[in-house]
Amino acid sequence: MAEFGVTGTPPARLSVGLVSAGRVGTAIGAALERRGHVVSAVVARSERSRDLASRRLPEARFGDAVAVAEAGELLILAVPDKALPGVVAELAAADAFRPGHIVVHVAGAVGAAVLRPAADAGAVVVAAHPAMTFTGGDSDIDRMEGCSWALTSPDEVGLVVGQMLVMETGGLPVTVAESHRALYHAALAHGANHLVTLVNDAAEALAASFSVLPGGGVEGDPDGMLGSDAGALARRTLEPLLRAALDNVLASGDSALTGPVMRGDAVTVSRHLDALEDVDSGIAAGYRALALRTADRCGAGRDVTDLLAPDLTEQLR
Repeated sequence: MAEFGVTGTPPARLSVGLVSAGRVGTAIGAALERRGHVVSAVVARSERSRDLASRRLPEARFGDAVAVAEAGELLILAVPDKALPGVVAELAAADAFRPGHIVVHVAGAVGAAVLRPAADAGAVVVAAHPAMTFTGGDSDIDRMEGCSWALTSPDEVGLVVGQMLVMETGGLPVTVAESHRALYHAALAHGANHLVTLVNDAAEALAASFSVLPGGGVEGDPDGMLGSDAGALARRTLEPLLRAALDNVLASGDSALTGPVMRGDAVTVSRHLDALEDVDSGIAAGYRALALRTADRCGAGRDVTDLLAPDLTEQLR
């Protein structure tokens, strides 16, 4: 195969093997195909994966992991973190890795050490994780344009190859040390996954505050656009507020904070907790935990912290 990125020249068109054809793997494969590379073979064990691969990578043939690894110059392992060691061991036992092979995994919390059997066989190895959420929708591939990727490799050649691969998808490469992969992934999960939970809790509580009219409609939706769906109205109500808050915090950090905790308004916070308990104690518990963390970040007064964590405050006295 041609040298890949080591000289700084654009990479030649590569034949790509993909294990396996889930939401992440097929999005990466499709992004590479947009730049002229060819996903020649994929592992797709479930009907859902086969459908997704057929839609996103229609020219790829299906095969087992060993056949897919042997089919391409670039092998992408897009399996869950916990499954990755087993897949690598299976391929190593079958002598599926070889000199000149490029082997990349896209698991977030795992570094390049798991690919040691491939490196020992002479392959260039890279852990390359896109900092993006994937739903299986058409927007997945477009969102990879400008997406950051965390690269970890045991050597400089691997990092250069990883950088070129990421740029081929339209992404931005960043380097994360092997010892910091779990921290990197925890930060992403905390920001993205917990944001989904937070927004869903907020929408549920907000929907409970709306009045349902005798005819079944929701007050605040005079045209009946949403029928009796208070949840849809809640999400529509939250959207501009949440977008503004996200824009503000990304631009300004802690100075974007507003609200009763920042103001030291323990009376309002107490009313919030009581109201949320009436809707769902789990939502109230989530509010309490995040309010306490907010109080810590902004240096809220004792009135607020005593309310949110009286036991903790007593211990600190």
